[in-house]
Amino acid sequence: MGVSLKDVAQRAGVSIKTVSNVVNNYQHVTPKMRARVQRAIDELGYRPNLTARHLRKGRTGIIALAVPEFGNPYFAELAGAVVDAAARHDYTVLVDHTAGLREKELLVSQGFRSHVIDGLILSPIHLETEDLMARTETAPLVLLGEREYEAPYDHIAIDNVAASRDAVRHLVERGHRRIAFLGSRTGRERQPAHLRLRGWREELAAAGIEPDESLVVVTDGYGREDGASAMAALLDRGERPDAVFAYNDLIAIGAMRTLTSRGLRIPEDVAVVGFDNIEESLYGATTLTTVAPDKEAIARLAVDSLVERLSGSPVTEPRRPRPGYRLVVRESTATT
Repeated sequence: MGVSLKDVAQRAGVSIKTVSNVVNNYQHVTPKMRARVQRAIDELGYRPNLTARHLRKGRTGIIALAVPEFGNPYFAELAGAVVDAAARHDYTVLVDHTAGLREKELLVSQGFRSHVIDGLILSPIHLETEDLMARTETAPLVLLGEREYEAPYDHIAIDNVAASRDAVRHLVERGHRRIAFLGSRTGRERQPAHLRLRGWREELAAAGIEPDESLVVVTDGYGREDGASAMAALLDRGERPDAVFAYNDLIAIGAMRTLTSRGLRIPEDVAVVGFDNIEESLYGATTLTTVAPDKEAIARLAVDSLVERLSGSPVTEPRRPRPGYRLVVRESTATT
């Protein structure tokens, strides 16, 4: 038979209510009493029945995270951070894959798994504000990603324009003038690719450099192959840049492969900056300078927002926190 609250209470010499208050992290327990109960919990190896606790509150104890790409290491790393953040609130995370398809994003946002989850963290690609405004599902929703929405949901995203400007400024300060942008997209102006391209344009203009649109390459996707093809297309047109700012690390890594296969040195001939700071960026033949979003902060803010909404906190104004980021300088731009 497992250890019960009563067993802990007897060991600590306190009431069962006091043990319950400590287990549920109620704030009005004194530090001395909390330490006393925690010592008894540790000695007896007590583990709370999380399922029963959630069921008493009319919940399942499960939240969902829906991401567009399992194959993109950024989302895998972000999912790990969300799982860790959720565990601190005694929640389990169910991970859904939308493949960036509009119909799947609509499905999960409209409560496809509402019978098994308490709330949803969603990183959409194709949903529009109108889709979110038409949502009838009552489970709390928190948005991730850099698309901008005018909808009454908390939205966690870094400042893509500012981060991109920092990346381009880093290249300009190292004397680069023909800076390409790989990973542009056609269509909706508020997609992340457009925000990062906007940062590219703004920082070049601020440095007195006319943005050369011939150095902007549209890609079909955001993977290594897309980066390699985009870089090859640019070189084949005779438009050799002296630096590259890529939409993400995967595109940057693909571009670096093409550059080295063409006999160009990184960073002496062409410097490269990526975005996302995936683990792979640290282990190539040439390590990659990249914008590093604070994934742990993104995950923590998303989970905390969802848990607060689950507590019944009214949504007077949707929150739009801006997690931090930093530029990590490595070999792909460091010439000395």
